[in-house]
Amino acid sequence: MSFRVVIPARMQSTRLPGKVLLDLAGKPLLQHVVERARESAAAEVWVATDNDTVMARAQDWPARVQLTREDHHSGSDRILEVADAQGWDDDDVIVNLQGDEPLLPAPLIDAVAQGLSDGADWATLATPIHNASEYFDPNAVKVVCNRAGDAMYFSRAPIPWDRAQGPQRALPQGMQALRHIGLYAYRTSALRRYCAAAQADVERCESLEQLRALSLGMRIAVTVCEEPPPAGVDTPEDLERVRQALDAEG
Repeated sequence: MSFRVVIPARMQSTRLPGKVLLDLAGKPLLQHVVERARESAAAEVWVATDNDTVMARAQDWPARVQLTREDHHSGSDRILEVADAQGWDDDDVIVNLQGDEPLLPAPLIDAVAQGLSDGADWATLATPIHNASEYFDPNAVKVVCNRAGDAMYFSRAPIPWDRAQGPQRALPQGMQALRHIGLYAYRTSALRRYCAAAQADVERCESLEQLRALSLGMRIAVTVCEEPPPAGVDTPEDLERVRQALDAEG
């Protein structure tokens, strides 16, 4: 399946301002993300940014770059601006790769794109949860799927909840809990429909944008990956962890 990767790269970040240009092993963080994307089967890799400096740097990595508005509410909105400006067809497949994922393995990018092969509106990834601390962590988003492997619901709460176990902090018995991996693929038409819709109440409550897609009746196919990818960069501690990982690779 032919697809493009678009990396939304907003310069300002609440917890780590300017993180996309912070140095990691001699390169800006965002350059590592671009290089991971170029290791995938993507036909094109784009950076969608709201910052002139990021735009100038990204042209040398190489990647296609578009300067976008500063007032977008999400990376999906920023990606749609690129798709509209470039005149991409409704059926074109786009992978939304966050600009703070310098260690994401390229095969996962290919896997999420292939998740659209049977006609789903969106595709995403998940990985099994093996410990209770992760299961009860609100920063670890959980997903429950139907028998076809499509998402039924995403939540920061521990789902599914094993009623028989009562209040004890343990994994559910008899079924596998899944942690969502924040990597998405969608066709341009599905992205346009999503961005045109008002924010859903449940989306606002959980602070999870994919719940808007579910509230619109969209089908989200979930591919389960046994090995979880390394975490992205949100804090200075994350930045140091990734530096150490890259040093170990080099």
